[in-house]
Amino acid sequence: MKVLITGAAGQLGRALVQELAHRDWEVVATDLAEMDITDQDAVWASLSAQRPGLVINAAAATRVDDLEAAPDLAFAVNALGPRNLAAACRRLGSKLVHVSTDYVFDGAKPGPYVEWDETRPQSVYGLSKLLGERCVREQCPDHFIVRTAWLYGLPGPNFVNAILARGRSLSLGEDFKVVHDQRGSPTSALALAPQLLALAATEAFGTYHATCQGEATWYEFARLILARAGLEVPVRPCETWEFPRPAPRPANSVLENRMLRLEGLDLMPAWQDAFHHFWDLCGDQL
Repeated sequence: MKVLITGAAGQLGRALVQELAHRDWEVVATDLAEMDITDQDAVWASLSAQRPGLVINAAAATRVDDLEAAPDLAFAVNALGPRNLAAACRRLGSKLVHVSTDYVFDGAKPGPYVEWDETRPQSVYGLSKLLGERCVREQCPDHFIVRTAWLYGLPGPNFVNAILARGRSLSLGEDFKVVHDQRGSPTSALALAPQLLALAATEAFGTYHATCQGEATWYEFARLILARAGLEVPVRPCETWEFPRPAPRPANSVLENRMLRLEGLDLMPAWQDAFHHFWDLCGDQL
């Protein structure tokens, strides 16, 4: 199968290209320089020339705080871009895997979110990603919408990079606080990539959640990152209100992989195991 990947220079795109290098699939890796997904004509020209059997959309505008002041950018990349890809896939008869986010939920649910829970985005980023999901559903019947959360990989930026940078630059006696009232499932791009490909190899089209198993707070995740890096720095828990940001964060970002499990396709490891695997492979590059 020929696979076209958008956002191939990002952390998930790079993990997908790396994973596909071990398989007998032809890969077309694209990023903004090769194809602007917000340009409908450019998308059709590229896909009709390549004629991939599968498109994986890993491209997105993800700087959630900046997007509060730039909604047009958010909607162009995260909603119109997926619409353009989905329309082209429909015309070509190609499958489409579109990656979405926990930010489509408000984070108020006490337990893990399942795929059919009501969406209620609280940020421009979350709303733009929800509109992208709707565009994909409207335009392409052969689609997989896959929501993930707390994603990290190379090259970043992501939480792992941020914690390492902060830990390495900390001055003696300087306070290092990390939020302890937001919960989620840290998810390695190295673990998500094979999960996306396993799903794409089926005809089980629909909406899925795909995160590593288990849950943690940002504080708990930060402690594991610092421990693996050998950084003995004091870190203490704090609450979200101590770090006001333009875009609200869901207090609960835990997604249950219910549909993957029902399909017998849930390949995601425990979040701690996935992080140790990531560190073993990539720690010297961080």
